Amino acid sequence: MEIDNIKSIIEAILFSAGRVVETKELMSILELTSEDIDSILQNMKAEFESQNRGIEIIKVDNGYQLCSKAEYHQYIYPLFDNRGKPTLSPAALETLSIIAYNPRISRAEIESIRGVNSDGVIYKLLEYSLIEEAGKSDAPGRPTVFRTTKEFLKMFGISSLENLPELPRYKLDENEQIVLEDIMPEQKDSEEGIVNNE
Repeated sequence: MEIDNIKSIIEAILFSAGRVVETKELMSILELTSEDIDSILQNMKAEFESQNRGIEIIKVDNGYQLCSKAEYHQYIYPLFDNRGKPTLSPAALETLSIIAYNPRISRAEIESIRGVNSDGVIYKLLEYSLIEEAGKSDAPGRPTVFRTTKEFLKMFGISSLENLPELPRYKLDENEQIVLEDIMPEQKDSEEGIVNNE
């Protein structure tokens, strides 16, 4: 099968699906390896970008989706819904960050980190489909644990949790307080350099 024909088939599949299509699904349909699929999709993404089209192909976890470009959201959403994108409060963003960096975390563990009740925030994130239940913990009582969803990846424009920024390293002092100097060693070094230069 010619490469242009394969691209047309993939475009038709992604358009018709209206969801993330797993790489393994495309492999099964087209009888190609995952490397071939990824290579073709990367080529298609570059072509879409060079042609300045209103749609793009995004990679989400182990699949791909055809969607409109984010910069055209304001022109598209009036056709479907006047509510626009969900607005996340600082508390929701904080909770979402905790779950993203700690997949399979329980409600009690989230509240232990945040220091406040998180029922309402977790409910809202579930409603927005940014998190989902991920089974039960092995801890006593077998509490429900949570993880982020593909909607989370799409909303923040990342293909997997491995693309999250690395968290700063820190340590606690004898009073269980974070030692700030260990979070910002580069800043400390630069300040010492200024002193030495003087």
